[in-house]
Amino acid sequence: MSTIEVTSPYDDSVVGTVPFSTNEEVQAAIDLAHATFLDHKNHLPKYKRVAILEKVAEIMSSQVEELTRLCASEGGKPWIDSEVEVYRAINGVKLAIEALGSLEGKEVAMGHTASSANRMAYTFKEPIGVVAAISAFNHPFNLAIHQVIPAIAVGCPVVIKPATQTPMSAIRLVEILEEAGLPKGWAQAVVCDRTGGELLATSPKVSFLTFIGSGAVGWYLNSKVSNGTRVALEHGGVAPVIVEPDADIDAMIPDLGKGGFYHAGQVCVSVQRVYVHESIVDEVASKLSDYASKLVVGNQLDPKTEVGPLINNNEVNRVEEWVNEAVEKGAKVLTGGKRISNSCYEPTVLLNPADDALVSTKEVFGPVVCVYSYSDMEEAIDRANSLEVSFQAAVFTKNIDKALRAVKRINGTTVMVNDHTAFRVDWMPFGGAKASGLGVGGIHDSMEEMTNEKLLVIKSPVL
Repeated sequence: MSTIEVTSPYDDSVVGTVPFSTNEEVQAAIDLAHATFLDHKNHLPKYKRVAILEKVAEIMSSQVEELTRLCASEGGKPWIDSEVEVYRAINGVKLAIEALGSLEGKEVAMGHTASSANRMAYTFKEPIGVVAAISAFNHPFNLAIHQVIPAIAVGCPVVIKPATQTPMSAIRLVEILEEAGLPKGWAQAVVCDRTGGELLATSPKVSFLTFIGSGAVGWYLNSKVSNGTRVALEHGGVAPVIVEPDADIDAMIPDLGKGGFYHAGQVCVSVQRVYVHESIVDEVASKLSDYASKLVVGNQLDPKTEVGPLINNNEVNRVEEWVNEAVEKGAKVLTGGKRISNSCYEPTVLLNPADDALVSTKEVFGPVVCVYSYSDMEEAIDRANSLEVSFQAAVFTKNIDKALRAVKRINGTTVMVNDHTAFRVDWMPFGGAKASGLGVGGIHDSMEEMTNEKLLVIKSPVL
């Protein structure tokens, strides 16, 4: 088995070395997971899974600083946000334990027709089978938690392929699971190329594919999976926000700023398109620009850093090109608009980019927020709905009627009222529709997705 070096997005320094799997080794991992699932004599009863997960949470809680350093080092997310990610991950394990207590079936009514007389019927949940998880770079530990822990909780062996830029967090999670008593074969991490990833995703031995990443890759894999494989896809959005004239501007600005520049905008629901009523657009744009200009950009391991590097230098080049294109098409740069280094880009606020500019139509995945002026709320909703993506959105207003109108009319799987689009807690349903994804994530919902419902019908002449 060969190895690859994992480098810091900030300065390309080597932060670790991990094994790199061949296609044969990926296949061996799939075979082991499948054999583990079929080995009914050695299945893990629920109480043992609970005990293992409780131990996992205990181990993680004792290693918060180490895990924070690991996440920040390989992923580039600032220390303060990486620490939050680790605490969320710990909570995610606890949520899975709690959810097991409510993962249950129901009685199906019988006896109310002659054909169903003398019968009782009940549904119950069974693990779906082997889970293949393909993960993204931007939340390397918590995304692995969301893909691996629900599988283990419900009794599914899982093989995770983390992003090659950030593989160490997923590998460490598998190690922690084994330290907590999980037998070999139940959780494996394979770091491989796209060919190996496709082999994993499309194997007939896989019953569930959970994919977090680009739409192009996700929809391609969805078209290639084996018959019967259930699929969950989480892609990105171009998150819209509508700001009405009665919005509390001073309270809103920190929310918009956090939602737009958290993790340098490398979040699938980052604030990107902010539609502001023409009567307040200058004030909102000015205050948001002032907020962005004061953010501390730099080394993610510095506790003072608020915006870290992009995942690689090519992404800085891309963001720079997109902003330059927007300016050429008439956008005004209110703050930022330039690279700071090979790895960092200034938090940037653009005013009124063209509706056909890349920053208006594609997910920037960088520290860029666009502000647009509108005159009528219906116009803003139509512009918000103009793209094929549908994920999280937001509206800021004190008027309940306007808020409810926006919630009903905006194409989003979640619409926040007076909060930014990147808000998330790990027990809420989370996922996109249309081009933004397929299925619903979140600890509880993933556990439901990773099970099959079986019906038991009992016939007895004495009922």
